[in-house]
Amino acid sequence: MFEYFPDNYAWSLTAATLFDEVGTVSEAEEVLRSVKHLAGGDPAVANEAWYEAFTRLAERLERLGNTDMAEGHPLTASRKYHRAGLYHLRAERFLHHSDPRELMAYQRGVDTFRKAREVGREPVEYVDIPFEDGFMPCMFVRADVDGPAPCMIHIQGFDSLKELHHPVISAEYQRRGIHMLIVDQPGAGGALRLHGLTAGHETEHYVAKLVDYVEARDDVDAERIGLSGNSLGGYYAPRAAAFEKRLKCCIAWGALWDFSVYFERAYAKIETAPSVPDMVSHGMWVMGQKTPEDALAVSRQMTLEGVIDKITCPLLVCHGENDRQVPLWMAEKTYEDAVNSPNRKLKIFRLDEGGAEHCQIDNRQLIGDVMSDWAAEIFGLDPAGIA
Repeated sequence: MFEYFPDNYAWSLTAATLFDEVGTVSEAEEVLRSVKHLAGGDPAVANEAWYEAFTRLAERLERLGNTDMAEGHPLTASRKYHRAGLYHLRAERFLHHSDPRELMAYQRGVDTFRKAREVGREPVEYVDIPFEDGFMPCMFVRADVDGPAPCMIHIQGFDSLKELHHPVISAEYQRRGIHMLIVDQPGAGGALRLHGLTAGHETEHYVAKLVDYVEARDDVDAERIGLSGNSLGGYYAPRAAAFEKRLKCCIAWGALWDFSVYFERAYAKIETAPSVPDMVSHGMWVMGQKTPEDALAVSRQMTLEGVIDKITCPLLVCHGENDRQVPLWMAEKTYEDAVNSPNRKLKIFRLDEGGAEHCQIDNRQLIGDVMSDWAAEIFGLDPAGIA
């Protein structure tokens, strides 16, 4: 992985994914360079500087986009709004969830990102799917096909947002004639921040609501619906697929066999590759718990032990050889114990091919191709994609 900040894994992780998302290295690097000297210092000072620098860049791009709109160039403006939205969301990433600016930055990012889709006339619908006392905010990304088509549902991990995956994987599914529903499920994105929906181990309950929505659409083939999840979603998705039998396939992208192994390292303060500054506090928020011990108890329920053998649909397990967050053995065990899957595949991304880091953050184009190719094959589509 390109580690722009050798002394700060979380910042390097974000920088690597940001380059993929915005497609403009020099613009993002301008901000990264301005805070580089703070990366190994006081986290409070460093993360404040990060927030301020990315907010300034986002606001500058919003102004430039507004100028484009005033001059009658909405497509040009949409590119700037796209990047501005992502920069706002990256500004938000290292603010503590109790900081009122966190929600403000998140909402600005989501709104500006959505504006980019709207003025750019992209085939994206925003939908809120009810669950318990709130909603799961989703993006339905349509493939350019005639008649009902397959659909992949994608759910997030411990600290990801639906907006961060759309730029990387949606287009690959679209090219292969597959719709996508990208979801902020309980414990992630807007479901957590706006509706207070927190994460638990019985993911099949909210996935059932997502399948209900997708299979009721006229443009979706209800017999060809799949589910994928990244990082902690690599537990969420297989767990759901074990019980939700309407799913025709499942992808564990960054397979997480037992979340407590990961969370206990953070609890014991021995985590060497934290994706967010305060893993325990973040986990308490995500899981809706008031104490670290209560959060740890919830994490211990998030295991595929005694569950994985209930999967009866095709299963793809993807993992990086050099994953520093989730050990490789978790992917191998997920694959090995899914004995009742009729078609299972383990794809390990090696150092010599790229994509060897956590969830392929060092080369996410690779994972987009692998997942969408596999799904197209499972759904019986032309591997050459659509014209």
